[in-house]
Amino acid sequence: MRLATFNVENLFARSKALRATSLGEVNPVLAAFERFNSVSAKLAYGPADTAAMLEDLRTLEILKLSAAGNLRLNTQPFSAWALLRENRGDFLKQPQSGSVEMIAAGRNDWIGWVELITEMVDEVGVHMTGRVIDDVAADVLAVVEAEDRPSLVRFNDEMLNGRYGHIMLVDGNDERGIDVGLLTTEEIAIASVTSHVDVPDPARPGKPLFSRDCPVFRLDVAGTPLWVVVNHLKSQSFTFGNPDPLRTRQSDQVRAIYDQLRVNGDELIALVGDFNKGPKAGPPPEHPTLEALLGAGSPLVDAYGLGVFDVGPRPGTFEACSLANRLDYILLSPELAALVTAGGINRMGLWGNPKNKNPPANWEIFPPITRSVHAASDHAAVWVDFDL
Repeated sequence: MRLATFNVENLFARSKALRATSLGEVNPVLAAFERFNSVSAKLAYGPADTAAMLEDLRTLEILKLSAAGNLRLNTQPFSAWALLRENRGDFLKQPQSGSVEMIAAGRNDWIGWVELITEMVDEVGVHMTGRVIDDVAADVLAVVEAEDRPSLVRFNDEMLNGRYGHIMLVDGNDERGIDVGLLTTEEIAIASVTSHVDVPDPARPGKPLFSRDCPVFRLDVAGTPLWVVVNHLKSQSFTFGNPDPLRTRQSDQVRAIYDQLRVNGDELIALVGDFNKGPKAGPPPEHPTLEALLGAGSPLVDAYGLGVFDVGPRPGTFEACSLANRLDYILLSPELAALVTAGGINRMGLWGNPKNKNPPANWEIFPPITRSVHAASDHAAVWVDFDL
């Protein structure tokens, strides 16, 4: 049986902000998006709130300065990063001249939000995503950054020729449509799924711990229970401050989930996904923010360290694939690790650094990929085989 994890970077549509070429461009946009939706939920808006929200709308390019220096609605709204939805009541009004005026005094005056604009994924890229998945040919495939379950079902039907018989995705906490899910072949049933979207963050009252979710899937493999825990931990973006403490708390909770499965008597457990933090070279290697999962005291077995695992020409899985860019993992319980017969990294759909004009020199890619936009993803797929 083959298990794989692959950050697919959305299948058909992706927020424009996530396709920005630099963090310097994307971070202010995402910060404005989150801040506006947070401040606009207040029952009453003070002068500071009004100023902050108008500035956020300008950052999102919903509002633009006119030649006369007035703040006006963007006359080409879909050229912006986001749309202002006013479903009931009005947030703004725009007089014939001068700047827009904010007329909502609080949440009770209107119902609406800011919504990030999406754009279609490059058609070649969509096909290359399917080609990577076909090439890996996993029986159990964990996917990261999938839009939703209908998109997964459509992708399976149109791009994978119905390879997978069971598909499950639970909407997570990220408003940008980057969720985690699982696909299995017809013979491997998804017996149950337990979501952790509502686990609270002890350091941020009222906020969820997981940026997306940490679903626990119980699979039935020819009568044998196999547990797969799928993750997409906090990104490395400093948009809202240092992300490392949150990722540390998330990895601690993932470890707690694993420990509880062990207490319940379960033995065949895999923790997979995009952990968003690479190791530091040793000896011994260090795993900042992921110590609970990969540190010296962890019982989990990192597939990369198994003698039958072929890392290939580079140590990482993201963009240029340096060791610091080893972001995608398969961690195994000792009992499951003992059953591994092979493993590796599939980089056939990975261009490398998106700023590179030339294809990667260290690994082969599919011939249709001639530009970074054609890549299946900015992540490689990681896989292991078991003798169950």
